[in-house]
Amino acid sequence: MPGQKFGPAWFPGLIAIGLAICGALLVRAGLRERAPLFAMPQWMQRQRPRRAVAMVLAGLVAYILLADALGFHITGVLILAVWMRALGASWRVTALVAVVATVVIHFAFYRVLRVPLPWGVLERWAF
Repeated sequence: MPGQKFGPAWFPGLIAIGLAICGALLVRAGLRERAPLFAMPQWMQRQRPRRAVAMVLAGLVAYILLADALGFHITGVLILAVWMRALGASWRVTALVAVVATVVIHFAFYRVLRVPLPWGVLERWAF
């Protein structure tokens, strides 16, 4: 936006600094524990958490492949619904949260941050 003293890389830069600090703290804690370099966490021993992690990764790939064709809104609702069901939410909660979260994300990115989102099949209703 015109007149601001910081550019578009400012906020991601702050996040990167915070993540680097957290990563350094995690490395320090790991070195103090003298744990093995690679170990499967206890929660990954169960089927449901492994499936949930796989669904999140599959959802990200699905968004990359489908967002331009279907649009952000349809793709967002579908992916959120699949993720929530994989994590054990009821259909009622899944439907409500998936739709509301997609609308809130649309408002935050499209209206507030002015990030263009793909409309896909809903192009004629774009505003």
